[in-house]
This record gives sequence, structure tokens and C-alpha cells, in this order.
Amino acid sequence: MGGGHLLPVKRWLGLDLGASFVKAALLSDGRLIDGFILPVSGRYREVVAQILETIETSDLAGMGITGVGVEGVDLSAPRFSEVAAHARGVNLFFPHVKTVIDIGGQFTRVVRVGPGGKVLDFIISEKCATGSGRFLQIMARILHVDIEELGRLSFEATQPVEFSTNCAVFAESEAISRLAEGAKPADIVAGVHHAMAAKVEMLMKRINWEPPVAVVGGGGQDKGLIRAVEKKLQIEVVVPPQPIITAALGAASLASLDVTSRARDYGADF
Repeated sequence: MGGGHLLPVKRWLGLDLGASFVKAALLSDGRLIDGFILPVSGRYREVVAQILETIETSDLAGMGITGVGVEGVDLSAPRFSEVAAHARGVNLFFPHVKTVIDIGGQFTRVVRVGPGGKVLDFIISEKCATGSGRFLQIMARILHVDIEELGRLSFEATQPVEFSTNCAVFAESEAISRLAEGAKPADIVAGVHHAMAAKVEMLMKRINWEPPVAVVGGGGQDKGLIRAVEKKLQIEVVVPPQPIITAALGAASLASLDVTSRARDYGADF
């Protein structure tokens, strides 16, 4: 039987230029094959250049970009909103999901998703740290623990602290006072998770959401927060294997679509 040459596998690169991290995802045949997360230690173009030096770019079919830092790079690539990118990225993992909760460093978003990961509707929290992963960063600093430890720590709570304010500045002061009064760090963290879950619930009530529900973003890495959200919404949620790079994956996937189809069905500026 005669031999032949295998066709080269096309790979697509997605970049999510966030406020604190640049996330990159490599997509091939509709599947995530690699991911990168780098801190924004300088200018976005420098971090992106570092990523491009790390991967083999000769077989890249193209790329798509998203995130707050898209204006900080000079790349000839389609740009997508974070809402559209997250919706598409989640759809690759969970085609059945109808609602996506993105708990990011600056905002929390709730997105209603249709077939193929199309955005049907979305809502974004007000710019307040209690509605975002920034609240977790503040509490990790106060408690002198790594942010990755907060989820595990909250499981040790016996009397979660109830915060009397929705303002992160006052909540920070309240947490410090409660610690001085003898509250356990685990109870402080559990209280933070409950406050954030309440914010999520408020957003969900303002949009016609449906299960199944997925949680992405940095908040998707905090198991204690996931448990608090599930308890507040009285449902079980799903979380992608790498929830922090979902938007990067979605940007790669959107870029890989037929140009005409993308413009008609998704739009680079949804």
C-alpha cells in the first residue's frame, strides 16, 4: 500500500490580555493542547513576545485576542470581547452549558449561552472588589496566606463571618477587626466566599439564566468559592480543567472559524 504525506495539523493561538496575567491557549482540532499563564510584569507586547518565543509559530494557522490589554499590543489578529471568548471557550468543554459565571480579577460576569457558544445575553457586576477576585486577593494579604490556599482554608470554617458591608474597603477593615476579636482565618475566608456568592446570586437574578452552569476565571480555581456559589444557587456547577484560560481558548476557537461565519454569527466586537 502506497505511503503518503500527512497533512500538517493546524494550530490556533488565543491570547487573553488580563489586568494581572496574560493567558495563552493553543487549539488544535477543536481541543486545547497547551496553555500558558504569565504575569503582566511589564508592557503587554513584551509578555506576548515572550509567549511567541516559547511556542513553535511556524505551523500556526492564526490567532485571536481578547482582554483589557488588547490596545497594548500591535497584532494583526481579530479581537473578541471577553464575554464572547468565555462563552465559546466553555462550549468547547461543556456544549450543554447554558449559563457561564466568570469571576475575574476586576469583574464578575454572567453570560447566557446558546448553541455553539453564542452569546444570548450577559450582565457585568459594578466595579467593586467584593464582586470580583480582587476581594480574594485582599483577604489573602490580610491573612498572610497564598490565594491558592483560601479554598482549602474555608473548608475548616465553623462559624463563617457575616460582613455587614458590600464595600471591599470597609470589608477589609471589618475583617481586620474581626481577626483582632479572635475570629478564625477560616471563618473570615468562608464569610468572604458567602459574600461573593451573594453577589453572584444578585447578578443571576437579573438575567434569565438556566442550568447547567459553568464557573470560569480565577474564581473557578477556588473550591471554597465554588461550594459557596453552589449552596447559594442550590445547584451543582461545572468547572473547566483550567478555568483561568477559558477566554484565551475561546479567542483561538473564534479565530479558527470561517471568516464569513464569524462575522455573521459572532462578530469580533460583540
